[in-house]
Parts: sequence; structure tokens; C-alpha cells
Amino acid sequence: MLIIVTYDVSTETAAGRKRLRRVAKACERVGQRVQKSVFECQVNQMQYEAFERTLLAEIDEEEDNLRFYRLTEPAELRIKQYGTFRSIDFNGPLMV
Repeated sequence: MLIIVTYDVSTETAAGRKRLRRVAKACERVGQRVQKSVFECQVNQMQYEAFERTLLAEIDEEEDNLRFYRLTEPAELRIKQYGTFRSIDFNGPLMV
């Protein structure tokens, strides 16, 4: 499944800046960054649940915001891209 993960971590304290780095690194391990705090991730159900648990363990729910969007329609109907960045087609051929 394709999911979009967005986060907003409070960086007013040193602990917040550390949380931000840990959340960003966890997201980079699973998906691709499409904006500063937005990631696209291609995962199965088990990976999704583990990823969600990992991120929930990192954030402070009193100060931070974390959102998951599960996309279910065909990709060409739900995603429009403008500008210079082009995301990876997870289902397309892999070219090295």
C-alpha cells in the first residue's frame, strides 16, 4: 500500500530537535522524502504497523503532530505532480 506520512515536531527545545532528527531518520529508512516533513512510503500491512509504532514511540503527543494517509485509488487518479521533483514509481521497472 502507498502511504503518506506527515509530521510537525516542536523544535523549541533541544529534546524537540532530537525528536525531529529521529522521526526524519525513521521516515528516510522506510520511504522517500517528497517535502521537508512529508514522505511517501510503499509498505505492506505488517511494515505499516511497525512503522507507525516506531514513529509513535518517537513523538511527544502533547507537542508534536503525526499523520498517516493510506492511499487506495489507482495512483494516476490520486496523485498529481507539479514542479521539478518527481517521485519514484515503486511499481515501475528498477533501473540502475
